[in-house]
Amino acid sequence: MMIDVKKNILIVGLGLIGGSYAEALKRYGFRVTAITRSQRSIDYALEHKMIDDGAAEVRENLVKEADIVVFALYPHIFIEWLEKNQRLLKPGALLTDVTGVKGSVVYKIQEMLRPDCEFIAAHPMAGREVYGVENATSRIFHGANYIVTPTEKNTPEAIETCRELGLLLGFAQVAELSPEEHDEMIGFVSQLTHCIAVSLMTCNDAENIEKFTGDSFRDLTRIARINDLMWSELFLANKKALLDQMNLFEAQFDRLKKMIENDDVDGMREMMKYSSERRAKFDR
Repeated sequence: MMIDVKKNILIVGLGLIGGSYAEALKRYGFRVTAITRSQRSIDYALEHKMIDDGAAEVRENLVKEADIVVFALYPHIFIEWLEKNQRLLKPGALLTDVTGVKGSVVYKIQEMLRPDCEFIAAHPMAGREVYGVENATSRIFHGANYIVTPTEKNTPEAIETCRELGLLLGFAQVAELSPEEHDEMIGFVSQLTHCIAVSLMTCNDAENIEKFTGDSFRDLTRIARINDLMWSELFLANKKALLDQMNLFEAQFDRLKKMIENDDVDGMREMMKYSSERRAKFDR
């Protein structure tokens, strides 16, 4: 194992994902610390033994002692935090993140980062409809996917350490994509699905629908309970890729609509069979 459990790991941003990282890594025996804006979150994490130490402000010793720093922040806050505080980082510190977009973040961070530190980006494809460290659990990583997005500035050692971090956290699959490939894929499998859920949840103003819906509607709209601040930022940070995917979806939706208008049973069945075949791969 490349990651020595004697390493100090600092989590910056102790919400659902940051807290879940902390819980998993603490269980392995790492010294885990945290910096987040809420003292209440620090108190909760200390009380539940998710971290060894923490602060609701940037405490210099916590940054200076960290061998690995995990940033679980909104993209713009991540950039602002580093601009202000990277002077405190230990020489040789390895930085990683959980940010949902990469192209607009990774190159900017690597360009501005001190040359004696390294940033290797990652995206844990996991989450829940609830937020905050009190809802954190490493169980959300089990069976989920973890994507590492290296660039030519990353060393093989950093990439391998980041991959190993994903395995330690409990992810079922660890993959590598370039930041551009990541953003195109995430525009489809994550951001487009949230756009569809929000649109479905708001396209009909009928009252009391919660009394009449079945599992299919609940399943399709599960992610419509959305963090509007975070997701609106992510949508705009990945604007081109997301709009491309929305256009593809509109074309297929319009195709299905025309089949219904024209009583094209064969066309509908063919589309449904192809859909079923693709979806079945998720259940293997």
